[in-house]
Amino acid sequence: MPRRTTRRFPRFTRDTARPEGGGRAAPGDAPAPARQWPMLAVLGLVALGLLLTALDQFRVGTILIGAALLGGAVLRWLLPGVGMLAVRSRFTDIATYGLLGAAIVLLALMAQPDPLLQIPFLKDTLHFTVHG
Repeated sequence: MPRRTTRRFPRFTRDTARPEGGGRAAPGDAPAPARQWPMLAVLGLVALGLLLTALDQFRVGTILIGAALLGGAVLRWLLPGVGMLAVRSRFTDIATYGLLGAAIVLLALMAQPDPLLQIPFLKDTLHFTVHG
């Protein structure tokens, strides 16, 4: 393959670049699961949250799912290499994981019956609130 002599980008790309921080989270001689431990930690917590939700612990399970996404955002922010947890740019990943995680936790805290978090102005703005 001939070396390029110019610093210009090629007209046609033949490959995609790895996202920033998308390298291994452990040395290359480590087994595959150890190299992807950040992704496995987030997926493990999400799986546990889904299991708890299926076992009729809705609020605890969904809070755990949201906390797993928030943990993924923190890992993406703090660690230089997070393996497959890096999907896009660092900022986009942190914003996406953080916003989705926070939204899931807030919705789980506001879920009926007996919400743990009540936001007063929502009662006036939502037309589909069940009054009993």
